[in-house]
Amino acid sequence: MAVQRTLVLLKPDAVQRGLVGAILSRFESKGLKLLGLKLRQFEPSVFEAHYEPHKSKPFYPGLVKYMTSAPVVALALEGVDAIEVVRNMMGATNSRKAAPGTIRGDLGMSFSSNLVHGSDSPESAQRELALFFGDARELVNWSPVATPWIYNVAEELA
Repeated sequence: MAVQRTLVLLKPDAVQRGLVGAILSRFESKGLKLLGLKLRQFEPSVFEAHYEPHKSKPFYPGLVKYMTSAPVVALALEGVDAIEVVRNMMGATNSRKAAPGTIRGDLGMSFSSNLVHGSDSPESAQRELALFFGDARELVNWSPVATPWIYNVAEELA
C-alpha cells in the first residue's frame, strides 16, 4: 500500500452533460483527497504532450481535437493506491461494456466519449500531473479531519 497522487480528467462530454459534480462526488465519497481542480479549455499543445505515447496511432489527431473541443476539468487526487482505485472506479474504456457501479458503467454509453481519464501508472501520474498542474502552488497539501474515518491509520498509513 502506498499513498499515491493521480491525475483525473473529466472530458468534454462530462462537462457538456453537466456531470462534473456527480463524478467529483464519487471520488470524494470514496475517500480520495482533492489536491487540485481546474476547469479550462486547454491548448492543443497540452493534449499533444499528454497523449504523446499514442502519437503514431490513427486515433491521435481526433483525440486531441476532441479534448480541445470544450472545457475539461483536471483533478489531482491523492489516496492509498489512488491510481488503481481511480481506474477501478472509472470502469472499462468502452462505457457500454463497463460494469454497473463504475462511472462509465453508470453514466456513459460511448467508447470514445467515455467521460473520464485517469493515470495508468505512477510514472504516467507524475508526468500528467506536471502537465496539468505544473506549478507546485496549484496543489494544496492539507489533512482532512475525516482521514481516521477513511483509513485505519495505524495499519494503512504507518
